[in-house]
Amino acid sequence: MPMGQATTTILGLETSCDETAAAVVQRDAQGGAKILSNIVRSQFDEHKAFGGVVPEIAARSHVQYMDHIVAQALDAAELGFDDLDGIAATAGPGLIGGVLVGLTSAKAMAYAHDLPLLAINHLEGHALTPRLTDGLEFPYLLLLVSGGHSQFVLVKGVGDYERWGSTIDDALGEAFDKVAKMLGLGMPGGPQVEQWAQKGDPKRFVFPKPLLKEKRLDFSFSGLKTAVRLAAEKEAPLSDQDVADICASFQATILKILDNRCRLALARFQAEFSEHQPRFVVAGGVAANKAIGQLLKDLAVEYDAEMVVPPIKLCTDNGAMIAWAGIERFNLGERDGPDFQARPRWPLDDADMALATKGDAV
Repeated sequence: MPMGQATTTILGLETSCDETAAAVVQRDAQGGAKILSNIVRSQFDEHKAFGGVVPEIAARSHVQYMDHIVAQALDAAELGFDDLDGIAATAGPGLIGGVLVGLTSAKAMAYAHDLPLLAINHLEGHALTPRLTDGLEFPYLLLLVSGGHSQFVLVKGVGDYERWGSTIDDALGEAFDKVAKMLGLGMPGGPQVEQWAQKGDPKRFVFPKPLLKEKRLDFSFSGLKTAVRLAAEKEAPLSDQDVADICASFQATILKILDNRCRLALARFQAEFSEHQPRFVVAGGVAANKAIGQLLKDLAVEYDAEMVVPPIKLCTDNGAMIAWAGIERFNLGERDGPDFQARPRWPLDDADMALATKGDAV
């Protein structure tokens, strides 16, 4: 269909980790969005015995189920390839085997059906989701907290991002998962730690708060994770109360770190965009943690910020966010060629983009 059409309909594929996902999203002439389908197949059972995601298993599972998930998404949307305007797929960052499966599948489908290809940065999918769910205007501050990413990003426009802070080691979700693993709590780790924390004493253990005295907006969770391990080893063998107290103390420490970092980020947004009410977006699976969610809501009220938290099914990995990012880029006239290469690392902000395209392409 030509530019300026009444509607834009995009199929989005997401395979950056251990979910095989496909979705069909449509935007009308007025900018309204509608998710026509959003199919996600979890690989939880395949990885459960290993205590974490095994990249080779994830990639093989994507190969096995990709065509089936795409067919489900199109059937649920009651559309065929002839009804689409383009196909979008995550091209990075992520586990390179999985990214290759999704991107290669999208290239093949685009070629077979003579459709444009849109290679999407997974992080951009998260960054633009509040425009899909809430029609949020630019600029806004994004806190992305997931198993693979912990970042503050200033979202100024489509393709216009400024990273204000990131983790220098583990992501927050990864820290939750590793603490759960070392305590023998099973998968998924984050919800397990949260549940045990509700039964524990958050003041029993005093854990370090890395970078807390620094003004930069970066995170560090590796030292905290090590402190938890040492405490667990010291108290071994652990009783249920020991486990609950460790989880409660760990989560309380996380809350203090997030409180400090978010205050700095919101204050900076207020200073740089004094003409705007602060807009604060929280995305990523960690946003489902109730204690963290309440902390962030309280901070938004304190800083008079408009807070947007997309539904949890759109905060975790999904095809709808990739389809929407594809729509945003499609309507700006952007297209990608069949030679676009998958990227295991792909920084979202333009300042680092050149680094990602030199040596990271696979």
